[in-house]
Amino acid sequence: MEKHYLAIDLGAESGRVMLGSLENGRLTVEEIHRFANVPVRIQGTLRWDLLNLFSEAKEGLRKAAARGAPISGVSTDAWGVDYVLFKEKEAMVTNAYHYRDSRTDGAMEKVFAKVSADRIFAETGIQFMPINTLYQLFMDTQQRPEVLEWADRFLNIGDYFNYLLAGRPSGEASLASTSQLYNPVRKDWAWDLIAKLGLPGKLFPSLVMPGSKLGPLLDDVALETNLKGVQVVASCSHDTAAAVAAVPGHGQDWAFLSSGTWSLLGTELSAPLIDANSRKYNFTNEAGYGGTIMFRKNIVGLWIVQECRRAWAEMGNEYTYDELTAMAEAAEPLRSLIRPEDARFGKPGRMPGKIVDYCRETGQPVPTDPGSMVRCVLESLALLYAKTLGECAAATGRKFRTLHVVGGGSRNRLLNQFTADALQLPVQSGPVEATAIGNLLIQAKTLGHEAGDLRAVVRHSFPVETFGPTDAGAWHGAAKRFEALAVS
Repeated sequence: MEKHYLAIDLGAESGRVMLGSLENGRLTVEEIHRFANVPVRIQGTLRWDLLNLFSEAKEGLRKAAARGAPISGVSTDAWGVDYVLFKEKEAMVTNAYHYRDSRTDGAMEKVFAKVSADRIFAETGIQFMPINTLYQLFMDTQQRPEVLEWADRFLNIGDYFNYLLAGRPSGEASLASTSQLYNPVRKDWAWDLIAKLGLPGKLFPSLVMPGSKLGPLLDDVALETNLKGVQVVASCSHDTAAAVAAVPGHGQDWAFLSSGTWSLLGTELSAPLIDANSRKYNFTNEAGYGGTIMFRKNIVGLWIVQECRRAWAEMGNEYTYDELTAMAEAAEPLRSLIRPEDARFGKPGRMPGKIVDYCRETGQPVPTDPGSMVRCVLESLALLYAKTLGECAAATGRKFRTLHVVGGGSRNRLLNQFTADALQLPVQSGPVEATAIGNLLIQAKTLGHEAGDLRAVVRHSFPVETFGPTDAGAWHGAAKRFEALAVS
């Protein structure tokens, strides 16, 4: 008998409501509703417009209900680190900050004055990034303690949406583990660290593991959306964890790249790896589905291209991503390179100018048109992927034979080919909708509708495309140039 589920999939650029239908071990996925995720600048800060996102999500639920198919479950996944502060009978104390807001500039140094970086890594095993929840909450204690005093709790974004759907304020472990305030060995909040940093313990929600039932839709939401008898599930509330659950890999000799606004590259382990090498390479140990650990690194991804495209549109030159990729393919290969992890490329604004500045500073030819600029970014990302995968192999002792690329960025066939060339390994791309697929299949497993291996369902349901490596000599030389470039 066919079963149906809904995934509310929130990304940094857009959100979707996806309908999944499962029958005889095969899943089909359909986009029901898509909506833009546009942050808002207000009083010198950058915030998420979560009320609009929730309104759009409910519109998607209404459209799904109108289809007439009985819906068994619904679950939200979203990006990590950001959070909402709320209070009983007050659903949002303040608008949630965007992780690219400047308030955490310098926050890591202030935190390290209280607790050493080595101690933080030993407790959490998480990659150091100023956007992490730890540094955002710490800056709240410095800049707006009255807000923390008034709030009862915080929830990261995906969990907050599930709370608005079911009324149960739980932190799902895969999303909690992005905070750098979660201990993946004990599978609990890092309470000693929280106390040493002076963060209010009352704010931290009770934790649930991936694949937990949260309860039925609240009556008012069910009435507003015309959905009846629907169970809200905490699948993997972290979008990357949901995507990795849908990677169609075999054995242990594969790595994954969840490609989109961010590039998230690594492998799956059975237990946390918190040692000198993982600290040296700044890898993260985040909770995945089924008790696994996503041993990976956050890399700035197609955000750089997205920001270039936005800047060109503001100048009156509207390009589709397909047009930009076609222009990049026609541009001269391996002419100019950037280090995407340079801090300047993680901040919004003036992205084409930043690329020009970087190439000038490093004595390289300056890209003069969108095609050469996008090619520079894509080739540089591929070289960064190769460097990062080498670090992952060194830290884990694994020899990787395949890289699986999933997510929206896997549509970029040019980047996939560059990645295969830079790695000199086969790259398998797809499924594109891995995040929603993982979300939907975890719901099916949680509700007892699928007993088998979820990755086998993915392999049975969705095709992949393989890209073989070429031109090893040119890419080997480019890798040497890339390594020599400066990173600030």
